[in-house]
Amino acid sequence: MDGFLSLRIVIDTNIVFEGLTNKNSAASLIMDAWLAGLLNVHVSNALAYEYMDVLSRKLSEMRWKKMVLVLGELLTKADFIDTYYSWRPSSPDPGDDHVIDCAMNAGAVVLTSNVRDFRLAEESLGLQVMNPVEFLNYLAVELE
Repeated sequence: MDGFLSLRIVIDTNIVFEGLTNKNSAASLIMDAWLAGLLNVHVSNALAYEYMDVLSRKLSEMRWKKMVLVLGELLTKADFIDTYYSWRPSSPDPGDDHVIDCAMNAGAVVLTSNVRDFRLAEESLGLQVMNPVEFLNYLAVELE
């Protein structure tokens, strides 16, 4: 599913969680743009399962029942990619390696609130990483 913008992105779970639970955040604007089909988001099966796992564990049962529908809608607007090659280990947090694998296989930029854990992949693999505010600033320039 090609979004309005041609930039390919992979959205880390911390952005999805914050965006769906904090409506006054940069991450929530990103989630709104994804829901509107404006972004070119790429997801691997491992990343989709992580979204589900984290949200289902961190949200109350009632809130999760509502969010699972939103998450399902988001995933229908994403391009699922196969991970043909793995660059592990590329992060001090092994949980971030599948995000890196997804982004590298998709030729995408990673959006994360935890830029620090992606520094090694930036330096060694040339992975581009942005935090939510940097991404929104990028969008503002692109849409001018």
